Order: sequence, then C-alpha cells, then structure tokens
Amino acid sequence: MAKNTLPEPPSSANLIQSGTFITGDIQSNGNIRIDGTLNGTVYAGGKVIIGSTGTVEGEIKCINADIEGRVTGTIQVKELLSLKATASVNGEIYTGKLAIEPGAKFTGTCRMDNMEAEEKPVSYAEQESK
Repeated sequence: MAKNTLPEPPSSANLIQSGTFITGDIQSNGNIRIDGTLNGTVYAGGKVIIGSTGTVEGEIKCINADIEGRVTGTIQVKELLSLKATASVNGEIYTGKLAIEPGAKFTGTCRMDNMEAEEKPVSYAEQESK
C-alpha cells in the first residue's frame, strides 16, 4: 500500500491528551493541541494550543499559538502568540504579535521584530527535504 504523502489539511487537529508524556520532537503540517506533557520540540505548520493542563519543556515553532498551560523554553511564532490568564512561560519569545491576558506569567525575553520568527517555523515537508 502506498504511503500517503499529502500534507495534512489546515483544519486537522492533533491532540496530546492529559496524562500523556512524550519525550522527543513532534512535527505536523496542521494544528496541534497539547494537554499532556512534552519534553522536546513542536514544529507546526498551523496553530499550537497548550491547554491548561499542558506542559512543554523545549521549543515551540509554529504560525500561531495559544498558551494556557506551562512552557519552559523558546517559543517562535510567525504571527500571533496569545498568553491566556492561566499561562506560565519561562524562556524566550520571538513573535510577530503578542497578546497577554491579565493573570498570565512570563519570565524571560521577548523579541517582536519577527526576524527570528519568520525564519524558524517550517512545515514538516520542508524539514524532510533538508
């Protein structure tokens, strides 16, 4: 049977449920929601959502992101990064636009000139071709 090499449609959503622990990198051309724990890097060609029970220790590279849980590491978002009231971020942020709700916690550095963010997020297909 032939391997499906078509990219995921933008409307698809991958889910890492609460109670799931992953060590390693996740690559997706679509959207991803993390309610569990990830130690590694997330590459997404769409939106990354870290739910209120979600924890990421590592890097996030994507187009848009909503953070409700905890992130320790580097976040590189090409367009809009939204830190919700329950978010706790410790690390570096590179983004085009940043929205922070009252109650969110952020410790680290933020660069919004988008130079870094424009170069970093790449789709899984682009990663494979390198």
